[in-house]
Amino acid sequence: MRVLGIDPAVLPAFVLAMALVELTPGPNLAYLALLSASRGWRAGLRAVAGITVGLSAYLLITLFGLTRTPLHSPEGLNLLRWAGIAYLLWLAWETVRGSPGPAPDSDALHSPFVRGLISNLLNPKAAIFYLALLPGFIRPAAGPVGRQILFFGVGHILISIIIHSAAVFGAAGVASRLAPRGALIFRGALAVGLVAAALWLSAIPLSMGAAT
Repeated sequence: MRVLGIDPAVLPAFVLAMALVELTPGPNLAYLALLSASRGWRAGLRAVAGITVGLSAYLLITLFGLTRTPLHSPEGLNLLRWAGIAYLLWLAWETVRGSPGPAPDSDALHSPFVRGLISNLLNPKAAIFYLALLPGFIRPAAGPVGRQILFFGVGHILISIIIHSAAVFGAAGVASRLAPRGALIFRGALAVGLVAAALWLSAIPLSMGAAT
């Protein structure tokens, strides 16, 4: 790790923190579980790809030091938070009306990739992680800061892919084993999970100096 310019002493804490961040119920897990239960694991993995692109966008903002973006202000984070809440409630409402059921992949509005991307870009937990939590693992004395940001950012993205993919296959597997009525109840429970995630977003304090 020293060769890479990374302080090996922070790695255990980093891996543990990233696993806990991704396992904490939130917008991404709630949406992935609902989508995979409704449309199968293939749609779920396309949404994982969209979420990954969203995480990569936040990583690029951090890596290139775009410190004057609106996301660096309390007002910007709050705007992002309420946009994310509205989006989650909209997804939950669509579920009550029968979505997300099978939909043409050519329909951009219902594209799992696009919805996964939007869900993540409107997730203040992701923004706060890259703009506030990740710098806590940086040790300037260990090596170039840019290299460390890239290393930890890619590490977080890989951990998120593993956990999100597990959620996709888990939800799809449970739904496939249920009778039609049971599958409907399961999707309803996941829709309630989306509402719970929206309520959670409305309750958490947003601070650029704190973890999610």
